[in-house]
Amino acid sequence: MTDEIVFYTNPQSRGAMTHWMLEEVGCPYRTEVKAFGPDMKTPDYLAINPMGKVPAIVHGGRVVTETGAILCYLADVFPQAGLAPPATERDAYYRWLFFVAGCCEPAMSNKATGWNPETPELKVRFGYGTYEQTIDTVAKAVDGKRFIAADRFTAADLYMASFLHWGMMFGVVEKRPVFEAYVKPHVERPAARRAEEKAAKLVAQAG
Repeated sequence: MTDEIVFYTNPQSRGAMTHWMLEEVGCPYRTEVKAFGPDMKTPDYLAINPMGKVPAIVHGGRVVTETGAILCYLADVFPQAGLAPPATERDAYYRWLFFVAGCCEPAMSNKATGWNPETPELKVRFGYGTYEQTIDTVAKAVDGKRFIAADRFTAADLYMASFLHWGMMFGVVEKRPVFEAYVKPHVERPAARRAEEKAAKLVAQAG
């Protein structure tokens, strides 16, 4: 598909994951920076994402929001980039993509605000159990592995590596050697570096 993608983001947000993915697939895209606050709550942008948050993409009239969904969409629409395993081999791929979205993100967010479901009753009510259980599960999943879902880099690695890298950088995920060993080669990929450099320029232009 050759339609230009319009990428709505803020360079200091989770939009960084989508930015990296866009660089990986090598598709044409135009960046629209949305400032935090009223700029994300305008009627025009709420028509794209009623949550009033970034990231979001518009591609040929199709709107995709939510980081995990965007990564899956781009991997499927641009198969030449090789960022998804064959359709019959996507068990681990889907598992870990949705584990980041469904367990890692809420567990980290709750921990960052000083809350953790510690009683047996609360552990059952929250899909991720506890922060410790979630992070220990991730540690086992990446221990000794370069890739989490295939024999090569996929969107699942991009999502997991981004989550761990961001979390360790801001001190909400502990710096375990197993995490650092897994993250390092992924965040040093040329596409990740290009996205980081472009985001830095956007920050400088805004500031």
